[in-house]
Amino acid sequence: MRSFHYRPNSFLLPFILLTSFSALGQVAPAPPQWETLRPEGEEFSVLMPKGSTFETSKEPYHKMELSTRTYLHNTKPGPVFAVVSLSGIKSNPALYTEMQRINSYVDAFKTFFAPKIRKDMIAKLTLVGEKTLQGNAGREYRMTIGDLSGTAQVFATRKRFYSIVYLNTKKDDALEEKFLSSFVVPERQVEQPKVAEQTAQPNAEDPSVVKPDRSQGVPAETDPNQQPGTDNRSDAGVTNPPNTPQPQPNAGAKKGPIAGGVLNGKAIYMPTPEVPGGEASGVVLVSVLVDEQGSVVEARAISGPAHLHNAAVSAARLARFSPTLLMGEPVRVSGTLSYNFSKSN
Repeated sequence: MRSFHYRPNSFLLPFILLTSFSALGQVAPAPPQWETLRPEGEEFSVLMPKGSTFETSKEPYHKMELSTRTYLHNTKPGPVFAVVSLSGIKSNPALYTEMQRINSYVDAFKTFFAPKIRKDMIAKLTLVGEKTLQGNAGREYRMTIGDLSGTAQVFATRKRFYSIVYLNTKKDDALEEKFLSSFVVPERQVEQPKVAEQTAQPNAEDPSVVKPDRSQGVPAETDPNQQPGTDNRSDAGVTNPPNTPQPQPNAGAKKGPIAGGVLNGKAIYMPTPEVPGGEASGVVLVSVLVDEQGSVVEARAISGPAHLHNAAVSAARLARFSPTLLMGEPVRVSGTLSYNFSKSN
C-alpha cells in the first residue's frame, strides 16, 4: 500500500509571511500615555501626552509685541495636541470689550501657530459659537491646517489668552474630548462695584437755612418774615428752591454711530473668509459696528446665501479700521462689509 506524505509548497511560505507582516503593519497605534501639565507661571492645567515640547517666542501684532508660549505634542501623521499661551493685550473695559480683546488674540494666534504644525500652511478657523470656562469668556472654532482638522477653544483670563487645540488626520471623538475637557483655568472673580460711603459731616449746613447771597460781594438784605427759599430783592427774578440740582450737560454720554456705508475700502485689515465645504458662491453683506478704536464690536449677516453667513461674520469680526474722527473726537461707525464667495476661493 502506497503512503503519501504532505510537503508544504515552498511558494506558499513567503506569501504567508508577507501577509502576516502586512497585518502587523495595520495594527492601530498604542494610545498616548498622559501626564498632567501645570507649567510654572501659567494659570492652567491640562492632560498632555508624555513627550510634549515647550517653545517661547515674541510675535509682532500691529504696534504691539506679544509674548507666546507653546506646549505641543505633534506626531506625524497622528494627532496634534497643543496649548498656546499669549500675553500683551491687557484687559481694559474702558477702551475695549472682552470679546474685542479675544478677537485680537485670535487674529494673532492663527497667523503664527499654523507654521509650527505644517510649514507654509495657513490656518482656517470657522466659528462654532461662544463658550465660557469658569466664568472666563471664550469661543470655539473648527480649525483646519493642511490635512489636519479639529477643534480650537480659546479663553481669556485677566492676565493671559489661552488656545487649546486638537487636530488629527482622522476623526477620534473620544481622544478629542478627553484632551479638551481636561483643560482647567481658575474661576474668574466678579468685581463688586465700590459704593461710596455717605457719612454725616460735623457742623453740616442746614439746607433750609437761607444764607446771605455773596455772589455780588455784598450781603443780601433779608426779611425776618421771609420764607426759606424766597428772595425779596426786586431784581431777584425766579429762583430755584434749595437742594434742587442744576441741569448739567452730559459730557460722558456716548454719541451715536455715524453711517459709513460700505466699509471694505476703509479697512486697514480685512481677512479673507474661510470657504465652507461644498458649493460656495455668492455675495454676503455683513452689517457691522466699528468702535472708536477701529475694532468691530458687532457683526451680523443681512443678505446672501445662508450657508455662507457664519464664514462672513467670522471674518468681519476680525476686520480693523483706522479710528474715525468727528470734530477731532473719535466716533463709532456703522456700515456694511461685502464678501464675494466663489468656487475659486
